[in-house]
Amino acid sequence: QVQLVESGGGLVQAGGSLRLACTASDRTFSTYAMGWFRQAPGKEREFVAVINWSGSATYYANSVKSRFTISRDNTRNTMYLQMNSLKPEDTAVYRCAASTTYSTLANSFESWGQGTQVTVSS
Repeated sequence: QVQLVESGGGLVQAGGSLRLACTASDRTFSTYAMGWFRQAPGKEREFVAVINWSGSATYYANSVKSRFTISRDNTRNTMYLQMNSLKPEDTAVYRCAASTTYSTLANSFESWGQGTQVTVSS
């Protein structure tokens, strides 16, 4: 399926910002809805944000709404997650995923990246 690679994770202090990127390997990228999920140690995987194939529709988890912005550039086969005003509870491994449907459910996504670590210190 579509191969996805995340980048941009790191260590920041509370209140700081990071920009994650997810790059796909082929030209079918523009036909997929794309989402971000995260998972902290000992916790269940959590939905973060999703964007439809064209970028005309987005949806965010309540915990990140107004702080995070999801976007995509189909000419570069890349999706982004701009994270501002980061909090310690945002600490997790962030994974991008691709789906043929526009959904917030992890089971709806067919392809997944390996993840990038985001750590927010207090």
